[in-house]
Amino acid sequence: MPQLSDEMLDALGAQPGVPLSDRATANPTWWPSDAPQSKAEGKKALAELGEQLSAYQERLFASAAVGGAKDSVLLVLQGMDTAGKGGIVRHVMGLMDPQGVEHHSFKAPTPEEQAHHFLWRIERELPARGKIGVFDRSHYEDVLIHRVKGLTSRQGIEARYQRINDFETRLQEQGIRVLKVMLHISREEQYRRLLERLENPQKNWKFTTDDVDDRLLWDDYQQAYEIAIERTHTQLNPWFIVPADQKWAARWTVAQLLLRELQRIDPQWPTASYDVAEQRARLEASQ
Repeated sequence: MPQLSDEMLDALGAQPGVPLSDRATANPTWWPSDAPQSKAEGKKALAELGEQLSAYQERLFASAAVGGAKDSVLLVLQGMDTAGKGGIVRHVMGLMDPQGVEHHSFKAPTPEEQAHHFLWRIERELPARGKIGVFDRSHYEDVLIHRVKGLTSRQGIEARYQRINDFETRLQEQGIRVLKVMLHISREEQYRRLLERLENPQKNWKFTTDDVDDRLLWDDYQQAYEIAIERTHTQLNPWFIVPADQKWAARWTVAQLLLRELQRIDPQWPTASYDVAEQRARLEASQ
């Protein structure tokens, strides 16, 4: 099975100053020849990755539950409506034991949340030790939407970028590995997916009138993403921009990025705090 090469990591990494319009949303030229090339191949390759993800996740959970390790992972998913965030949660995170995964989707803040600092509600949902957390939308909503819709002054938004950088640095120091992914979808593909939600009665529930309102602000959102990524793409907490027009390719790529993060942690099975031979003898004597 192909692993993420340095070339592919470089290609996925954010390139501050490069417009999102210059980045591929499908069939990138850097796509490895030994990577899946079709939906069928992608589904099979993702299942194979799932075995590795599940094994690492179990070790991560055990290392914290019994071994006292402090590591955890936070996958931050951002993208325009229909970019596939929910599909990543179902098809990638769903490959692992649910007891080791914590998922949260941040909607419009409640009155209680609005009464606090914008990171207050984020800090309450951070993954516990040994867990893999996933944010379907995140603290970045508070700079993206606020910039596009003028909910906060430009000076206030600039201050938030720095607070986010400081916050994510602190998370790393606490043992929470932050993996930031933008699912990069084209305007044409978003149109097709929104139209499908309207034409398929079983998907009508996924559509809201806000979807079209935000689509009309497409260019403004693209610019807001470019600025946010430029301000918060750091060596310690980089952004990865994943082409998302092909769902199967995006899922395989995010699974690879998550596996890479777990491999970097390299969680170990905790050693027994008791004499294994002695306890086995006691067990056999109990027959």
